[in-house]
Amino acid sequence: MARTVNKAELVDEIASKADLTKVAAKDALEALLETITKALQLHNKVQITGFGSFEARKRKERIGRNPRTGATVHIEEKWVPVFKPGKRLKDDIS
Repeated sequence: MARTVNKAELVDEIASKADLTKVAAKDALEALLETITKALQLHNKVQITGFGSFEARKRKERIGRNPRTGATVHIEEKWVPVFKPGKRLKDDIS
């Protein structure tokens, strides 16, 4: 079973691969995540060649069902983040 890599482990990996301090690596990771988040908030697409693309898509309003009670529930439309992996990422994982 695969394990979960957390943010601290990502920072350690970035620091060692890019020859940065952990503080600089954490700042770089935070800057990347904030930049992607801000772009998605503005409904822009972020494309990283070879890795994949992030975009915000509008999910239409719909009727759902409460699984516990079976009652119908109205679900408002909302924007959701979507990630689509790039070809190189797909090939590297296979």
